[in-house]
Amino acid sequence: MRRLLLFHVGIALVGVLCGVGCASHAQPAATGQNPGRFTKTLTRQIALDYLLFLPKEYQASAETRWPLIVFLHGAGERGTNVQLVAVHGPPKLAQGNPSFPFIVLSPQCPAGGSWSVETLNALLDETMARHAIDPKRVYLTGLSMGGYGSWAWAAANPERFAAVVPICGGGDPMPVRLSSGARRDRLARLPVWAFHGAKDTVVALAESQRMVDTYQMIGNSARLTVYPEAGHDSWTDTYGNPALYEWLRQQALP
Repeated sequence: MRRLLLFHVGIALVGVLCGVGCASHAQPAATGQNPGRFTKTLTRQIALDYLLFLPKEYQASAETRWPLIVFLHGAGERGTNVQLVAVHGPPKLAQGNPSFPFIVLSPQCPAGGSWSVETLNALLDETMARHAIDPKRVYLTGLSMGGYGSWAWAAANPERFAAVVPICGGGDPMPVRLSSGARRDRLARLPVWAFHGAKDTVVALAESQRMVDTYQMIGNSARLTVYPEAGHDSWTDTYGNPALYEWLRQQALP
């Protein structure tokens, strides 16, 4: 199932206009240093292909709201063939199980690109507006490049997610370490369960450990499961474990 998301983002740019007339009738600029304001609206178009799984029992009603898993794939699934995103993880499981008890949103990163939090937020907004999704039960997970994307998105918008499950990823711990106020409180309360293979030669185990340590430093009870004999593929066992989905179903925003 292939979907294309197209929308515009308006950006207001504010700068300083220094002594330049805009029309023939403009007054001559006064000498010296004078304040000014420049305002212009710019638009740009962004697009993402994605797969959206709706369980067989799904009904779009105000009475029944469904939990949502957002899945971010790895670097090997980038491109224009959106079916590639279903080779691993929740979209693969859902493809073989029409009664998989979550809605699953699986965007595809363009070839050569990386995950953009701004674009992902817009896609999530659009999806939640169109479908019967419980805003208190939105879960984020990803593997490898998607693990990096999961750490970054969770750090930027912890209020959006009831839990995050990064697999064999890593990231920049500074946004978490330097957070303050309400955002730091939300990061400290965000349920985090990370996974990594001890023999991973693509993304070192230390990458996940550093992120988990940072969350724990601010009071989060984040945990890291390490597979002693696994290499980079620590996602097959993780996504194949029913205990993960039971844990997710227990997490909800207040």
